[in-house]
Amino acid sequence: MKLLLDEMFPSTSAVQLRARGHDVVAVHEDPDLEGASDEELVLVAVSAGRAIVTENVQDFRPLQAAALASGRPSPVLIFTTNRQFPRAHARTGGRLVAALERFLEAGAAPSGAIFLKPEPGSDHL
Repeated sequence: MKLLLDEMFPSTSAVQLRARGHDVVAVHEDPDLEGASDEELVLVAVSAGRAIVTENVQDFRPLQAAALASGRPSPVLIFTTNRQFPRAHARTGGRLVAALERFLEAGAAPSGAIFLKPEPGSDHL
């Protein structure tokens, strides 16, 4: 599965995942994607066959529902939360990369949306 990391995630997370053999790009790595609307990111993800990793449930869920209701394709959405992966904490980047790698290596091909969980045992920062 290929991933597109939304703007709340640093490009270093994509770099680390690519170094581990995964096809991941971050919004911050592409000047055309920085500042793009959520609707535009959905279109980019669909055309590139990428799942979107985001915290933005309130905007992406309705976009996905509208696409599916009208018969248009929608990307898989992988949701995180700032509570489980607090952006202000120094260890969060590594915890997010580890959780995404575990998800990618599991080889699951979900449809719709999932909520990413931290690695077992890494709940305490």
